[in-house]
Amino acid sequence: MLDARSLQITGLGAQGDGLAVIEGREVHVPGALPGETIEREADGQFRRTGPPSPARRGDPLCSHASECGGCSVQHMDDALYREWKGGLLASSLSQRGLTCAIAPMLSVPLASRRRAGFTGAWIGGAPALGFNACSSHDLVPLTDCAVLRPTIVSALPKLARLAAAVVPKGEPFRLSVLAADNGLDVTIDHKPSREAARSTAIVAQLMRAACAIRLTCGGELVLQAAVPVVTIADVAVTPPPGAFLQAASETDALLADLVLDGLGKAKRVFDLFSGLGTLSLAIARRARVTAVDSDVSLLEALQAAANGARGLKPIERMRRDLFRDPLSPQELAAADTVVLDPPRAGAAAQCASLARSKVRRVVMASCDPATLARDLRVLVDGGYRLESATPIDQFLFTHHLEAVTVLTRK
Repeated sequence: MLDARSLQITGLGAQGDGLAVIEGREVHVPGALPGETIEREADGQFRRTGPPSPARRGDPLCSHASECGGCSVQHMDDALYREWKGGLLASSLSQRGLTCAIAPMLSVPLASRRRAGFTGAWIGGAPALGFNACSSHDLVPLTDCAVLRPTIVSALPKLARLAAAVVPKGEPFRLSVLAADNGLDVTIDHKPSREAARSTAIVAQLMRAACAIRLTCGGELVLQAAVPVVTIADVAVTPPPGAFLQAASETDALLADLVLDGLGKAKRVFDLFSGLGTLSLAIARRARVTAVDSDVSLLEALQAAANGARGLKPIERMRRDLFRDPLSPQELAAADTVVLDPPRAGAAAQCASLARSKVRRVVMASCDPATLARDLRVLVDGGYRLESATPIDQFLFTHHLEAVTVLTRK
């Protein structure tokens, strides 16, 4: 019989941590796998005492796997990883009493992430970029990465030197980078120093070295060598600085395919939380779209992209804070299908209104299975039938999961 310090791992939690049960209480052990025996030290730390699980990955995919907090489940082999992550959606639905046909999990490839935010810190008087260590504020400077695009990884030392030229020395900062089709779009959350304003030639040289085409600091455009362009549904789009995009361009295509399949024969679609138009531009190849979002800069970028494209049906824009002022059932009556892709917090208020509407079909994408299941429960209670759900692994080796679900009126 195991004592209170010896733990037998019997399952996996929602964040990939090992689960053990002592006296009816769950204990979560990061990095542990089912079948392993873990000793709990006096200081609360855990140490494996028995042989490793056969499902433990042998060689790490990058040199930072044991310390970086960016990836939390690289220790699983491929089979266990897909079983665990693919089951997160079914588990969340089950907790809300929901069942439906769940398709096999789709996944983006390794080294595909085009958008990432990095912590910037000064180490030995020089800035470094990386991710925080697991459950820590300590910086792990990145030299390689299994999930980021190589163009971003190779540029990090040069981006750090660029940051040194614009951020006051010693002050912490965050740096976000988007690998656009024609170069890196860089955003720093710190106001540029006075020296940077007087040294545009040096900043321009450092940008060229890092393949950066636009630099924005503290909300101010510092320099722009070219207008960043990303391709969405075969349409060239220029995102505003720091704009939300799916982390991998492959996700754009996966989401669009699933949403278009879910539309059926829709003629009039509302795309709620439309953002830049990741779904609106794809839908407009088939049906009229009203894109609704609270960010006017994103709607303007969508309109500019649509104006320069061919073969699209009309895209109307509506600025609306759907959290505070959701579309009413009367307003929704203008559409035969509603598409939603809300932020991680979900769309509770809008789904409550949808549940009272007569909209025939709803296609809902989400990046959080828990809030997705909560909102789906409201729709099902309002008379919708949950027909299908498809998980998408966009954030590799983390517990974050995309999904697309299709609902119809009974």
